[in-house]
Amino acid sequence: MRVLIAPDCFGGTLTAPEAAEAIAAGWRSGAPDDELTLCPLADGGPGFVEVLHSALSGHLHHRTVAGPLGTPVDAVWLEHDGTAYIECAQACGLTLVPREERDALAASTVGVGELIAHALDRKVHTIVVGLGGSGSTDGGAGMFRALGATPVGDDGEPLRSGGGPLIDTVRLDGQVDLGDVRLVAASDVENPLLGKDGAARVFGPQKGADDLAVRRLERALARWADILAKVAGRDIRDEPGAGAAGGLGAGLIALGATVESGAGVVRRLTGLDDALGHAELVVTGEGSFDFQSLRGKLVTRVSAASSERGVPCLVLAGQVSVGRRRAASAGVTQAYAVAEHVGSAEASLADPAGTLSDLAKHVSTQWRL
Repeated sequence: MRVLIAPDCFGGTLTAPEAAEAIAAGWRSGAPDDELTLCPLADGGPGFVEVLHSALSGHLHHRTVAGPLGTPVDAVWLEHDGTAYIECAQACGLTLVPREERDALAASTVGVGELIAHALDRKVHTIVVGLGGSGSTDGGAGMFRALGATPVGDDGEPLRSGGGPLIDTVRLDGQVDLGDVRLVAASDVENPLLGKDGAARVFGPQKGADDLAVRRLERALARWADILAKVAGRDIRDEPGAGAAGGLGAGLIALGATVESGAGVVRRLTGLDDALGHAELVVTGEGSFDFQSLRGKLVTRVSAASSERGVPCLVLAGQVSVGRRRAASAGVTQAYAVAEHVGSAEASLADPAGTLSDLAKHVSTQWRL
């Protein structure tokens, strides 16, 4: 049987290439005669640059930029054929801040703007920013600051970095000039900026925001949306993807970015469609297969593409909270949880590669076409 193994990363425990190798090792153990093709993927979040570099080669640029709370971090972006591929998680990623130090009100996207500025200096014609895995909720205000447009209050003084202070924004001091560069926001979700499905309410808690902080961020982003409307010449708060990466999507849209599916970008550039054309079974996966997975994330992009071709698609995930009916509606034939297989989430996290491999071995013996 020809099996295509095409996972995303597993939530800070395994990169997409590591997850693909772990699944392949287990599958070979359980079904040694199967023909395996590995195609690690990303949806704009962590691993975006690594996966694209593996597929495209190109030149990696290493830069030290401001992390989410201002501490310098090392980041990498990819230049290939006149296009810059930037992964926001490398500059403002949630995993860059220890859990006990997370501050959703103060975290910023300044480092993302610094990466964009470096790409502009390289005279690229297109900049693609992968959105996902951010630790910030500042609507891209830090990015604006790094690119020459600083949010100021009614006293004319620059505001502190982060989403919280945006509640006092009156205007921008300066403007962003991208020249003729085309900007693309490669989003991992379709959420709007505000409301029950917005950046603050859906993603704020995982970034350290309690109920009070979530309410403040919601009000701050609403004020920031008014500022962005002036930049964009239209109200962008409800546009799909505006809430991605803590509202960084909205900031990019205001600067003229087109929103594309991050998974779709990777699908096109890695040759996933060609690989799907030869597969008899597809195995994808991620850290948690949950309701957010159904809102444009990679696994459901893969399952939809598989379904279009009549190819069964399996999901192997750390945890699964999507019911069978909803999974089936997204093209998923069956979903399996590592935590359930080994008895607990703690056991799966103790050896992410080993337990994922063991699950893959078990599943491989169940699927004979």
